Amino acid sequence: MSDTEDSEFAAELETAFVDEFGADEETAAVAAEKATAFREEYREDLTVAAVIDRVADDSYDAFEHRFDYTVGTLAAAVEDCTDSRQFRIAGFGDLAADPEQGA
Repeated sequence: MSDTEDSEFAAELETAFVDEFGADEETAAVAAEKATAFREEYREDLTVAAVIDRVADDSYDAFEHRFDYTVGTLAAAVEDCTDSRQFRIAGFGDLAADPEQGA
């Protein structure tokens, strides 16, 4: 995947998150960056439309929750992805184990 393709993917997602789901620009940028990272690591075939469709289908009101749920469902379909928290807006959370522990 080229840097240009990744940049275009992220830019399209960021715009859609703001325009279609009412996310603020900062949150939309973070979500687009995380979706791009997920795409790079696990699903090079992931399209903007696929992400948008999944976010649109979710029943959560807040964009952050809808996005995090979307990441979880996308990750569940990938056998090698056993922990999707790094790709979620909420991240690992205060009570989660440190992913760098023992590294």
